[in-house]
Amino acid sequence: MQEIRGQFITFEGPDGAGKTTQIEKFATYLRTRNYRYLLTREPGGTRISDAIRTLLLDPAHTEMVNETEVLLYAASRAQHVKEKIVPALQEGLIVLCDRFVDASVAYQGYGLGIGEEKIHVINEFATAGLTPDRSYFIDISPESARERLIARSGQEALDRIELKDLHYHEKVRQGFLGLAEKNRQRVCLIDGHQSVDEIFQSIRKDFESICKNK
Repeated sequence: MQEIRGQFITFEGPDGAGKTTQIEKFATYLRTRNYRYLLTREPGGTRISDAIRTLLLDPAHTEMVNETEVLLYAASRAQHVKEKIVPALQEGLIVLCDRFVDASVAYQGYGLGIGEEKIHVINEFATAGLTPDRSYFIDISPESARERLIARSGQEALDRIELKDLHYHEKVRQGFLGLAEKNRQRVCLIDGHQSVDEIFQSIRKDFESICKNK
């Protein structure tokens, strides 16, 4: 793999935590300061990956087994990494990604009970070992997250993953918290019950402190 010169920053958290709002605000912040960046998401980010996203999130696919879910996420990620993320990093861009491997560890490793080790092994192959430089985890309770999702789009708009019960989503949350504890140098954990602006200011200050220390 060619040398990577850019920065890889991911935004993580339970569904409804507000990570998509924050990544968009952060992209605007970078743009106003003339940083070169790429904003992307998972599952998705490429034509093939977006097609896999449709399969994964369609509420009609209730028969999808856990192993299929794990491998589809990894397949989408493999295409995304090689086609979009790595080329952007090689060009020196800051890559902002809405979810990455941490999401698979939390949702499939913890939520589905597959186990963290298996998820890491599968995704090590899918990503060729690519790891974020910084990850922002926005933490929120499953109850608050569900209320936000329904208020935003209505119960009928929830996807296959969002429709899972609160017990599953609590396991996902604990997965994220466990990852934050194990990866303190990489992960910045933020209270998602704060206002949108308070969360953003925490992210901005952390990013600026990292830049100063480089």
